[in-house]
Amino acid sequence: MLGTVSRMEELMQATINGISIAYHDQGSGFPIVFLHAFPLSRMMWAPQEAALAQDFRIVTLDLRGHGESDAPLWQYTLEQAADDVRGLLDHLAIPHAVFVGLSMGGYILFAFYRRYAERVKGLVLADTRAQADTAEGKLARFELAQIAYKQGARAIADIMIPKLLSPATTQTRPELVQRVRAMIEGNEISGIAGDLMAMAARPDSLPLLDQVSCPTQVIVGELDLPTPPSDAKLMVERIPNARLTIIPGAAHLANLEQPELFNETVRSFVSTLVSHQRGYTNNC
Repeated sequence: MLGTVSRMEELMQATINGISIAYHDQGSGFPIVFLHAFPLSRMMWAPQEAALAQDFRIVTLDLRGHGESDAPLWQYTLEQAADDVRGLLDHLAIPHAVFVGLSMGGYILFAFYRRYAERVKGLVLADTRAQADTAEGKLARFELAQIAYKQGARAIADIMIPKLLSPATTQTRPELVQRVRAMIEGNEISGIAGDLMAMAARPDSLPLLDQVSCPTQVIVGELDLPTPPSDAKLMVERIPNARLTIIPGAAHLANLEQPELFNETVRSFVSTLVSHQRGYTNNC
């Protein structure tokens, strides 16, 4: 599971579970691990790295099938992704961390918590939901996978960008739209299709929510359509002592559309957690 690390400028790579995983590790102090959305890459966390690495150890990674990580042509599952995250933590000698997962990253955090709750000091569930896909949702993922296979990543970007960003952003912030497009188009079709399969097969996490014993922060964009504020409120109602932040003017990629508010929410949550726990050597 553990492997060698190579460094090319800021790119770091480790061999985890037989494949190459690209990641970035910077800053020092309490570790925060960020899990990105579908179909993006670790580069979506650039605003968080820039702001939070001054105070914390920030780890971002390209999940298998994304960015500069390997994209094997085979079955993908969220449990497999959780095992990759655990393998990278072992590789970096990080026993515990706060985890931030947005959209698919949140789905992976549910899988990670089921398997490795002892590694979790806190959860930030951003623009995600606990419910499994409906039959219609699974069919939509199947159809999107067929589009990826036949038409390529550019067609996926055309479909996904209006779902990820608010209308105001798509109309007035062309540089952000291009950054999101570049991340999507930089992914292999095997990874895009594999993730769609993994998300369609994920279990219902609603029964897990009342078992979450770690401090939990839920964040959602006010204008999020794929995982609206009602989904966020449902998680907050069921996770003991969870807190909710709704970010105005943001859609699904709240961390990119309103990075200052997103960063301050994460900073406040982790700082409070650190002060209460006085370090991170004990379990939640």
